[in-house]
Amino acid sequence: MLKTATRNRRSSSSSVPDSKPRLLDYLAYWRTILNSLTYSPFKLRYVAAFVASMLFSLGLYAQEAKIGFVSTERIFREAAPAKAATAKIEQEFSKRQKELQELAARLKETSQRFDKEAPVLPDSDRMRRQRELTDLDKDFQRKQREFREDLNQRRNEELAVVLDRTNKVIKQIAETEKYDIVFQEAVYISPRIDITDKVLKALNTK
Repeated sequence: MLKTATRNRRSSSSSVPDSKPRLLDYLAYWRTILNSLTYSPFKLRYVAAFVASMLFSLGLYAQEAKIGFVSTERIFREAAPAKAATAKIEQEFSKRQKELQELAARLKETSQRFDKEAPVLPDSDRMRRQRELTDLDKDFQRKQREFREDLNQRRNEELAVVLDRTNKVIKQIAETEKYDIVFQEAVYISPRIDITDKVLKALNTK
């Protein structure tokens, strides 16, 4: 998912039209053309023309726009609010985690003892202990599943709060330093447009 922070531009009082390429207009125009064509060599030519046009437009836009990037991964790993949220969650779930570990140890010990004694047990005792072991394993699996579900839910809740604070900081920086757009996800980013350190500094001082 692509998330951006943008700043509003005041409309110029000059009668000179905006020179920035209108990317949405380009997309709408080429989508209309491509949808009207059936598969043919001519359609392939139109596709090639569309790609070339988009690359040219993006190049012009990049020359005029001020672009920034923030690494969400680094925010969640290094920001003070994210570290505080992680510590909070660990404290909340420490008791349940310990109980789950104790239950796992009990299940392992019971299973090993049953495997060792089963060959010499009467059929009735062996079946009874087999049922007990099965019930214990089901109980462990259920508690483990509930633990993971609750942990993931709480983690998502806390990270959502951190992300909301991060977005507010990004917006403040973007407006103050007049960024046109700030990306939070990308395949590749040049270090010269990475403003993650600025965002981390702002988050860690609040």
